[in-house]
Amino acid sequence: MQKTVKSKAEEKYAAILKKDQQAMADRDQKRLVEAAHVAKLRGLRLAKQAADKEAAELAETAKKEAAKPATKPKKKAVRAVQTR
Repeated sequence: MQKTVKSKAEEKYAAILKKDQQAMADRDQKRLVEAAHVAKLRGLRLAKQAADKEAAELAETAKKEAAKPATKPKKKAVRAVQTR
């Protein structure tokens, strides 16, 4: 039995829909992979920025500490004892 023209067209249409759905699924999967990659890179960048900021703050405090003049302990004045 031969298929009618209508059934052949329906089969082609169904095949095209299936192919389109597969292409959309592939595209969505690629988008998800790319989004995960971008999120990972963003996290790494933010972590590096935080570490750099902390290191800069430590370096700044160390620089300020080094710039302070060293204070010597004050010596108590010794009074001369007078003998009579």
